[in-house]
Amino acid sequence: MAESLSIREARAHLAEVVTKAESGEITVITRKGERVGAVVPIEILDAIEEAADELAAREAELHRNDPTVSMAELLADLFDSPPGSAGSAA
Repeated sequence: MAESLSIREARAHLAEVVTKAESGEITVITRKGERVGAVVPIEILDAIEEAADELAAREAELHRNDPTVSMAELLADLFDSPPGSAGSAA
């Protein structure tokens, strides 16, 4: 189980927390007793980022043949109000 430290404790012992991360340990950081973050070995962060990239690539592949719109069409759709709408200027 990962060690938990308050933000104050983590700040006071930051060098130790980083050394633990280098050796493969995870330290959970808490604020007012709630888990808010963690100091993890860089290999774990790298694996998370690689997995997120893979998921994004898979999602993009699913939509490869979807119809597209030009930037001008997108901007017009986002910012142009139809005539007579409450948002149009008189």
